Amino acid sequence: MFDNELHEKLDAILRRLAQVKELLTQEGTFIMSALDDLTTQVAANTSVEQSAITLIQGLAAALQSAGTDPVKLAALKTQLATSQTALAAAITANTPAAPPAP
Repeated sequence: MFDNELHEKLDAILRRLAQVKELLTQEGTFIMSALDDLTTQVAANTSVEQSAITLIQGLAAALQSAGTDPVKLAALKTQLATSQTALAAAITANTPAAPPAP
């Protein structure tokens, strides 16, 4: 009788451990998925930030190169207006619509 009770208790413990293991596995999968999403977002942000740095450095160099020459400054203004239009179109095209208000 003692052995039977002991086996039942051990079986119950083993079942509970299996349940805990399953929960931990599910939680680990969720955490890994969240980490993968975060890694992807960090890479995207880094890429955008690097593009912004390149743009700003290029703009600074273009301004320095143009100096006070009105022709070069006018050409730079035209180039910036063209870039602004293209950037605005890209942002509009790739920005998801705002979710509806609750």
